[in-house]
Amino acid sequence: MLYQKTQQQLLLIEHELKRIGCWSDTAPSSQALMSTMPFACDLMPLEQWLQFIFIPKMQQLIIAKQPLPNKISIAPMAEHVWASAMDKALLITQINELDILLNE
Repeated sequence: MLYQKTQQQLLLIEHELKRIGCWSDTAPSSQALMSTMPFACDLMPLEQWLQFIFIPKMQQLIIAKQPLPNKISIAPMAEHVWASAMDKALLITQINELDILLNE
């Protein structure tokens, strides 16, 4: 059930990224994808980290029925990065709901 709910929440996040125009057709450089900084914040914007690192990794875990992270805190970063971006309010809410789901 957790896998299904997580997959649904990831789809909501993906849909919202697309709706607000933050979904990219171009992947970041291989160097950016290798970043070791939290959220790859040194080499890509948060929306690209979500699209190219976080969502694919979570989907891999779901498909393989691997344990999902149970201590996750993406919403505070999203709130910080997008504090003045009113168009991202729903996206932040959806990320927060994912945090809550996985931390239960």
